[in-house]
Amino acid sequence: MEARTFDAQVVLSPKTSPRGKLLTQYVCVRVTRMDDVDIALFDRDWVNTLYYFILNSDEQIYLRYGGRDARGPESYLDLNSIELALQKGLDLHRKYQQGELAKTERPKPRFPKEIPPLVERTFAKNQCVECHLIGDFDLVHKEQIGTLDKVTQMYRWPDIRALGIELDVPKGLVVKEAKDAALTAGMKPGDVIAKVNGTPVWTYGDLQYHYDKVPRDATQVKLTVDRGDRQMDLPIVLRERWWLTDLRFRQLSIDPRAEFESRPLTEAEKRKYEIQTKGFAAEVTRIGGFAQMLKVHELNVGDIVFAVDGVERDDLANTPDLYIKLRKTAGDTVTLDVIRDGKRMKMPVRTQRMYFRK
Repeated sequence: MEARTFDAQVVLSPKTSPRGKLLTQYVCVRVTRMDDVDIALFDRDWVNTLYYFILNSDEQIYLRYGGRDARGPESYLDLNSIELALQKGLDLHRKYQQGELAKTERPKPRFPKEIPPLVERTFAKNQCVECHLIGDFDLVHKEQIGTLDKVTQMYRWPDIRALGIELDVPKGLVVKEAKDAALTAGMKPGDVIAKVNGTPVWTYGDLQYHYDKVPRDATQVKLTVDRGDRQMDLPIVLRERWWLTDLRFRQLSIDPRAEFESRPLTEAEKRKYEIQTKGFAAEVTRIGGFAQMLKVHELNVGDIVFAVDGVERDDLANTPDLYIKLRKTAGDTVTLDVIRDGKRMKMPVRTQRMYFRK
């Protein structure tokens, strides 16, 4: 199911269907241009193909619906789960009207015209201010003025599957499978995720939004689950680099693309090659499709890379390609120390700054 097909199925729901009956209780607005939208209030993952906000006339957001991961744009889109979200939105609205739901503080307004590169390259050309352009140019501006924090701002929207959580998507936040850290914390299939660090969540969109707000140096996240007629707090241990995600689909021009991926060497492998056991040495496992066409580098699968510009160790990076993404600027040329067939060599890599424009 493509996201556009999903959107059409929602918008064109027959009024007599259960979904249609829910939709008739809403005033539905479809935003096609983001020129004058308050992007602080309607913050989201800007690379989602579609995203819904359920809110009232006071612009109090009850919940979000949408979200995705590296598997595809429709990973968490489902007609059954959106019916659940629509019903929950109505329930929350009734509580709000009855004074049972407190108002949330509205963030300071912010608009696309406050992002200089977006003004220069999109508004000035009278082009459509699209969502992915907002996300990209906002980071470009932060890079230009020296405030870009790549771990927090480039690696946004961490994947809950890294915690060992697989959701039963048609059922909303019902856990289908719990393993790894989630299982160790006591999560079970059938649990319903209710809160992230004490903040209520009703949909995957809510869960993704509030999980993204966990500080990147945190060592655990507390998920509250409904199990039967009781709630349980489950402190889940966050593994090292829990925030790390696949950026290839993210349409970021601040991402230094080196067109290779690697796996960290074990300490035994590092000793074998006589390189730092605490360093980020790794074996190349994949060469990007543009490497040869753009003459980015001459790496081969199986090469061992143990240093970038003479640096072998980093507090955050556990592979040379991650070191490049975190510590270098897109477009930089770096020099790798490489071992191939037992021989050591220096190899230049010209990183790419990718642009996704109309």
